[in-house]
Amino acid sequence: MQHDAFIGQVQARARLDSRGSAERVTRASLETLGERVPSTVAEKAAAQLPHEIGEHLRRVAHAPGEPFTGERMTPADFFTRVAERAGTSYPKAIHEARCVIEVADEATNGALGTDVRPSLDAELESVLFAGSSGHT
Repeated sequence: MQHDAFIGQVQARARLDSRGSAERVTRASLETLGERVPSTVAEKAAAQLPHEIGEHLRRVAHAPGEPFTGERMTPADFFTRVAERAGTSYPKAIHEARCVIEVADEATNGALGTDVRPSLDAELESVLFAGSSGHT
């Protein structure tokens, strides 16, 4: 999947009004995921995504002065960070981040989930991978 198709899918599934909004929530979701999972997991997942999309995972994993990777966070912490980065409300951040992860998982033929899920606690994993419909 190419960058434009990826962003278009996020925009459609999250019912966002612009490509810019889809770009913001994609960046916010993947940067936060990059903080949550170990850098080796983030790098492996990033390599399977379109380059521009994967960079959101890599940037956090390797940027000096950024939070450590593999940081433990509750689902509330995770989605609060997404909301702040994307400039959206907490409830919207949950839905929009799930859409981003759903598109990313499909773009990698399920490899993103295979790589990332073991690094997440059960509660965050179940919410994050619930997809655009909210069902696992």
